[in-house]
Amino acid sequence: MKKLVMALMPILLLVVLTGCNMSEPITADSQGIWNHYFVYPLSLLLTSVADWTGGNYGLSIILVTIMVRLVILPLLMKQQKSTLAMQKIRPEMQEIQNKYKDKKDPADQQKMQKELMELYQTHKVNPLGGCLPIMIQMPVIMAFYYAIGRTTELAEHSFLWFSLGQSDPYYILPVVAAITTFIQTRVTLTDEIQPQMKMVMNFIPVFILIAGLTLPSALALYWVIGNLFGIGQGLYLKKRMKLLKETKEVPAVTS
Repeated sequence: MKKLVMALMPILLLVVLTGCNMSEPITADSQGIWNHYFVYPLSLLLTSVADWTGGNYGLSIILVTIMVRLVILPLLMKQQKSTLAMQKIRPEMQEIQNKYKDKKDPADQQKMQKELMELYQTHKVNPLGGCLPIMIQMPVIMAFYYAIGRTTELAEHSFLWFSLGQSDPYYILPVVAAITTFIQTRVTLTDEIQPQMKMVMNFIPVFILIAGLTLPSALALYWVIGNLFGIGQGLYLKKRMKLLKETKEVPAVTS
């Protein structure tokens, strides 16, 4: 399940980047659960932070991007604990699976599932614990992306050398976004990721570069800041994973 979700994440990203109804402004009157409860609150947060910073929407994007990433960070830390806990019991899991490898009878398969569940309960491990944080954070990231693209106030302001509502005339942001995306993928790659998955992740920086050449600079700025945060986050999580592996016991993960 976790591998499936991880494999779908780049595809979801590509769908988000192509966007639908990105030109439709988001307001308090926008219809639908997605607009009303996800996109609009983040759009309101962007405009509120901009008001607090003296109408600087570029700075607002930077601050809110960091805020969103900090909110998501505990989910990633929980996912990491769950992943490590599953790694600890993997030999026992494989032993049970090998025991029933040549038994195709449904009753035997049910016995295998029962023994696996007992193993999870004994070690207080949730087999879906690594998937749930990913599934929770994706709607937040997607909603924030749409909030930036559909907040009309952003298009009317400039930041540094570029207009937030227009593509970067010097192509600096798209290039930096692509480079930081590439670095982030290198930082977050692990030995467990399949070669096919690595190929897909290598394609993402190219797509970011192409999309950044035409999409509003506000989105490219969001990618750059998110990537920079992601690079630091990835280095921190790798160091944390190393420390967790050095401990004799892994904290139980039950949700």
